[in-house]
Amino acid sequence: MLNWMDSLRGRSMLRLKSFTDGEMMNLIDLAAQLKARRASGVRGDLLRRRNIALIFEKSSTRTRNSCVVAARDEGGGVEYLTRPDIHFGKKESVKDTARVLGRIYDGILFRGFSQKVCEELAEYSGVPVWNGLTDDYHPTQIFADLLTVKETFGSLEDCTVAYVGDGRNNVANSLMMGCAKCGVRYVCCCPAELSPDAAVLAEASEVAARNGVDIRVFNDPAEGVRGANVLYTDVWVSMGEESKTAERIKLLRPYQINMALMEATGNLGGRLMFLHCLPAFHDANTEVTKECGALEVTDEVFESKYSKVFDEAENRMHTIKALFVSALCDRAAV
Repeated sequence: MLNWMDSLRGRSMLRLKSFTDGEMMNLIDLAAQLKARRASGVRGDLLRRRNIALIFEKSSTRTRNSCVVAARDEGGGVEYLTRPDIHFGKKESVKDTARVLGRIYDGILFRGFSQKVCEELAEYSGVPVWNGLTDDYHPTQIFADLLTVKETFGSLEDCTVAYVGDGRNNVANSLMMGCAKCGVRYVCCCPAELSPDAAVLAEASEVAARNGVDIRVFNDPAEGVRGANVLYTDVWVSMGEESKTAERIKLLRPYQINMALMEATGNLGGRLMFLHCLPAFHDANTEVTKECGALEVTDEVFESKYSKVFDEAENRMHTIKALFVSALCDRAAV
């Protein structure tokens, strides 16, 4: 029997702060239930006659395909909209676009640049809006990350996640808050120049303390990862920052996740995994890496037994489905 909290009905998800700790844990559990349901061969109709607009300003593999399959699995429909497809923010204001789409669709997922735009969509559309990524936050990713950890270790208890790389990017911001809400210790290993935003750090630290865990920041990656169960990284150059590529590579080279850093955890023979939200520059087979080789993670780690990146990628679909279902499904009909 599927189970989710009534308080999630009709709710937007703009950042993880908007959910209670219990609601966040419940969504992870619902995703696990939906994943098991799908594995058993069930394709349901929880989203029957529900239509979702996907507004994408940034390209995507995992988010776009996860949304499409998540909705279709449960009888829903989606429409993929890019800036050239609609007048969004050019000939028509975000406010007006929101009011139009809110009368046509049951929900909107936005993947783009501005957090303010995402919030404006939620304010004026009158339907649930989900943040599929902005420059500030990437909350849908974190549900998939924590589901993967829980599946692999059996629980989120007594777990330490060490994020290594750009400590102030959107993934790091959301991962820090997600860990805090779920009672997972969080360590950020980053150069001083890329430390977490002070306000974001303080906000997450308050939540972490309430749940009996802490958040720490280290400039020395080998010291920071000691005792960690999860090593997590992201690309060194986020979308929109391509002009800083050479500068970031030079700054973050010491923060590459390689087997020596995995060994520095002290958990090589125990509970240890590697996660990455993808795409990952782990070999020389992309346009970016054909000259400079692996960047944020080596191929040795990426292809190792510790790597759960493709479980994590699949879980994007199950967790996004949980967000759609919990917000749009009439529980009385289940």
